[in-house]
Amino acid sequence: MEARILAERGRISPLYQVLLNSPAVVQGWEAMLTAIRNRIGLSPRLRELVILRVAVLNRAPYEFEAHVPHALKAGMDEALVDALRTERAPADIAGLTVQERDVVTFTDAMTRDIDVSDAAYDALAPALGEQGMVELAATVAAYNMVSRFLSALRIGH
Repeated sequence: MEARILAERGRISPLYQVLLNSPAVVQGWEAMLTAIRNRIGLSPRLRELVILRVAVLNRAPYEFEAHVPHALKAGMDEALVDALRTERAPADIAGLTVQERDVVTFTDAMTRDIDVSDAAYDALAPALGEQGMVELAATVAAYNMVSRFLSALRIGH
């Protein structure tokens, strides 16, 4: 498993150093997170927007910083990344499209409230479709898991 992670990522991060203590957990983790990062149809920019937002909401700076290079590669500029470092209301984050604001609203609802309002769901469902909504919800859920795991095991603190 370690060789596979090294081949996929080029290094064994502190997160994976901890995960490797449980072969079953690291195997499942790697399969799910690789699918979310590399195999779904959600755009890289939306994926990284979700990840950065979840990291801020869950007070997981290690996760945020780990994804800044991915966010920049996905087309975010430094000003937007800096704006995402705080828990501003979606409407107050300059540089987001309407759809991106709706994604932040959806992410906030899943992360803070668990329940997503009909309004938050309905704002995205027509454009994303069923597959896109599944992939969005899976991304939010997965990165909530990541940030909570990082915090609980004090990875990157």
